[in-house]
Amino acid sequence: MKRRAFLAALASGLFAAPLADGAQPAGKVWRVGYLGISAVSPADPIWEAFRIGMREHGYTEGQNLIIERRYAEGREERYPSFVAELLALKVDIILTTSTQAALAAKAATSSIPIVLVGVQDPERTGLVASLGRPGGNVTGISNQLLEVQAKQYQLFKEALPRLARLGVLWNPTNEASALAWRETENQARAFGMTAISGAIASPAELEPTLAAVAARRPDGLYVSLTMTPYRQRIIEFALSRRLPTLVSDRRWASSGVLLTYGPNLPDIWRRCAVYIDKILKGAKPADLPVEQPTRFELVINLKTAETLGLTIPPALLARADEVIQ
Repeated sequence: MKRRAFLAALASGLFAAPLADGAQPAGKVWRVGYLGISAVSPADPIWEAFRIGMREHGYTEGQNLIIERRYAEGREERYPSFVAELLALKVDIILTTSTQAALAAKAATSSIPIVLVGVQDPERTGLVASLGRPGGNVTGISNQLLEVQAKQYQLFKEALPRLARLGVLWNPTNEASALAWRETENQARAFGMTAISGAIASPAELEPTLAAVAARRPDGLYVSLTMTPYRQRIIEFALSRRLPTLVSDRRWASSGVLLTYGPNLPDIWRRCAVYIDKILKGAKPADLPVEQPTRFELVINLKTAETLGLTIPPALLARADEVIQ
């Protein structure tokens, strides 16, 4: 082979060689669109876990990664317009923690991959054909909250044996939240409780609904994660009414909620980086099964228990992953 031809062939082979595992195309900047329920601090544990996960696969925000963030803040009707904005920005992937955001994205595009980060029951809400075979452009990680809701009520009843009337704050415009409410009445009844509906579809409905729930004199309060935009107000309301409160997100416990039980969210956020990496390297969402969390945590706030004049059973305290004192 002539020297010039040899060099040309060598160069061609080098440039055609696959990238080393974890390496990214030189100069390529990936754009991820994020649709969230409510804004959180960049220092929040979930974002830190996500950053760690992405760095493990060679992505660093501000270098080869741009994240376009949009938050509904209690107005889920905003998601379709947010999706349109992200599509206009030509994002490579849409990432979301919200069922309604994922449904809006799926309705708007069948080509842009959608990665779920702890979204509730994507199969029953129509986001995927099945967990094992998603079958479209949606995959990711479920939070399994519908499956563990009965466990949450069991723990709440164990903490508060006299709990008879359970106020439930949920969002009727959210498919997953509505699905959970439909199962709540029977689940609550199984533990000797009557469920009191507190449906909040928009910020304007928050105060009237809290007042209506309070008027029915509940013994405790269960709060759907769709209520995250109103976290501080709900906690103030619960403490002022001396209402023990249960939520699935452990971050609420440090703000004053009595008890939280749910999946470890930083684990989910770190794991979702694996999906993003696989998709950006050519994998199809349809071929990536939806994962479910394996680590669930019980957190009890003893400071709140003392404020409310409650004594938490020692057996329950012994099972807690964290006790805030």
